[in-house]
Amino acid sequence: MGRRAPYSRRERGARCNFQGLKQLRLRNWSSLPVPASSIDAVVLTHAHIDHSGFIPRLIELGFRGKVYATPATAELCQLLLPDAGHLQEEEARYANRHGFGKHSPALPLYTEEAARRALKRFDVRNFGEAFEALPDFELHFRRAGHILGAASVSLRCGSRSVLFSGDLGRSDDLLMQPPAPPEGADCVLVESTYGNRSHPSEDPLAALADVVCRTAARSGVVIVPAFAVGRAQALLHAIAQLKAAHRIPDLPVYLNSPMAADVTAVFRRHADEHRLSADECRAMGAGVKIVNSEAESRELNRLRTPSIIVSASGMATGGRVVHHLKAFAPNARNAIVFTGFQAAGTRGAAMVGGATQVKIHGEWITVRAEVARLDGLSAHADREDLLAWIGALPRPPRHIYVTHGEPEAADALRQAIEERHRWPCTVPDYLEIVNL
Repeated sequence: MGRRAPYSRRERGARCNFQGLKQLRLRNWSSLPVPASSIDAVVLTHAHIDHSGFIPRLIELGFRGKVYATPATAELCQLLLPDAGHLQEEEARYANRHGFGKHSPALPLYTEEAARRALKRFDVRNFGEAFEALPDFELHFRRAGHILGAASVSLRCGSRSVLFSGDLGRSDDLLMQPPAPPEGADCVLVESTYGNRSHPSEDPLAALADVVCRTAARSGVVIVPAFAVGRAQALLHAIAQLKAAHRIPDLPVYLNSPMAADVTAVFRRHADEHRLSADECRAMGAGVKIVNSEAESRELNRLRTPSIIVSASGMATGGRVVHHLKAFAPNARNAIVFTGFQAAGTRGAAMVGGATQVKIHGEWITVRAEVARLDGLSAHADREDLLAWIGALPRPPRHIYVTHGEPEAADALRQAIEERHRWPCTVPDYLEIVNL
């Protein structure tokens, strides 16, 4: 946010770090379209790494301002950002040690220490608290559902107003409360992750139970790539419910993400944002084996009895789960279960799309395991949720910009908004500037 008039960019370029296709990932190393030192403030909608993960790099490039965030977002970033830096260092060391990287030496985008320094820039603001990020720019956060701390952002500068949806949650999410109704604004930026499809009507717990029972019956291991924030907790809650109802066998459950265990403690401190009772928070961690060390993680790859392993990352782009995929994907007894959106170019998208091989650490790994996709556990608003949120605007905006979605999803949502409301609506191009 600068002193110039506010502008809109496609969120994947303006406020996120790039994931997925190689040409997108390479943008993380590109020069910014404006000097980092000219950016006065960052307003962070939520903690997921595709939104928060570029902040340490931005600071290294010269950003000197504050990062505004809700309390839960700041708490989660204290876990996520150092972990992201650590994983990047770990993966760079692994690539250099085994010689499979295309760059010599392979380098992390930033280090764990750089991430810890970045946390000192955070300025915590409560939901509904109006504040000035800089003179004449007043804004406040509203609940967006999705994950703990997730917010929409209402911004006002003089007589002009802009509403950023952030990533919106579902009206019927397993964990989170629904998003707050939107406020009126001259311009609205709305995400479109699921802008071209609806979540399945089937019971997600029933679908999860089916794949777990099938896999256990053939003596296989269930691998669930899951983001440490939100999806891991939803899965543990779902598994606890299924076990309590005797809908799945009492299999060992391994949470190969110490950070996910820490996130569960954050859930207890922000009970007003989610649907779980204190007892349910305790139950979702009961009987779950937390895997802390790398040695323990490697030992899991030797499992030959029915078990469930929940491990990050959710799109299988990195982290400990990729080592599990190398070990378990080649065996048809096993199952790999994806529970959320898979961005184009990720291993998750490839496997969900039916790939019989995926490349891991420079080696092609055969996929014979069953691959299942459970969109019913996604934390994102689907097409109807997004349209309902837009439809709840108290007055027609001057313009809507559809952001943060694959091209097909973004354009489908644009068409739906125009057909339903007859409001001007655009999908901005990367680096397009719009004067408001």
